[in-house]
Amino acid sequence: MSDRDPAITGFLSRTGHERWTRQVIAADASSRRYLRLTDGTKTVILMDAPPETGENIAPFIDIAHCLVSAGLHPPAILAQDSQAGLLLLSDLGRDSVAQWLDQHPTEALPVYRASTDVLIHLAKLPPPALTRLTPQVAGEMVAITGTHYAQRPLPDLVAAVTKTMQALAPQPDTLALRDYHAENLIWRPELVGLARVGLLDFQDAFVAPLGYDLASLLRDARRDVPDDICAAMVAHFMAETGAGADFPAQLACLGAQRNLRILGVFARLAVEMGKTRYIPMIPRVWAQLQKDLAHPALSDLRAAVSDMLPAPDTALLARLQR
Repeated sequence: MSDRDPAITGFLSRTGHERWTRQVIAADASSRRYLRLTDGTKTVILMDAPPETGENIAPFIDIAHCLVSAGLHPPAILAQDSQAGLLLLSDLGRDSVAQWLDQHPTEALPVYRASTDVLIHLAKLPPPALTRLTPQVAGEMVAITGTHYAQRPLPDLVAAVTKTMQALAPQPDTLALRDYHAENLIWRPELVGLARVGLLDFQDAFVAPLGYDLASLLRDARRDVPDDICAAMVAHFMAETGAGADFPAQLACLGAQRNLRILGVFARLAVEMGKTRYIPMIPRVWAQLQKDLAHPALSDLRAAVSDMLPAPDTALLARLQR
């Protein structure tokens, strides 16, 4: 029995689900885990977010309410115990976008278009009062890359990212769910419109420059999105949001900032927390980073990265594995 079992059992007893069968379905980069509960016919999802590890379910609840008000489709909150860090959620479905596309690869274009339509919808809404991804914040967020990926402080990299953001993506004005990618989206083809895309893992949402979540979707650390689909989604997003001719440079900037940070996050998860399953993703993250750094507007940042960060060769990946 784990330390969490008494709290979970008490919570489920109060909600009437104590006899339902439990199956762990996912654990993410944090200390959260998710269980699917079933009585044989119906299913619900239990989010277990231990407060003693620093988890806080309040942001998830707040953002879920915000998304529902915006006409989008996060899980419904059926019951909560904030003190214990437990949420009972509706089950959006069993197939993430990633799982669906693994089984139906020819459907990538309509699935990515529907996922992009959610972002177009968000872009047209007034942003809520959340943390803002200013150029300074964006720079500070990549400090982790020096500390854990390069294993030395890199203040000049932080400064280079800040400068690039100031030039290309200075204005945070759009709600960004932050980890908007194929594993955090549930595909529901039996529904229509925006309802086809169920939203997960949005508790770290913030207000970012236009295109942050599009970069997250198309510059995916976990899977390769075909170049033709990326180009089609960028064109669709620009046409529907009215983004100007400078948007591709802004998107490249946001993608580079995001993947620079992910290098540091994945390295920290491996070295400090023993979550080595992220190590095989690092070469893809590096490749995505290089694609964005190839944009002419990012030449200064490209030079800074080339000077300061090693490529993820076999020796570097082995060091992270130990």
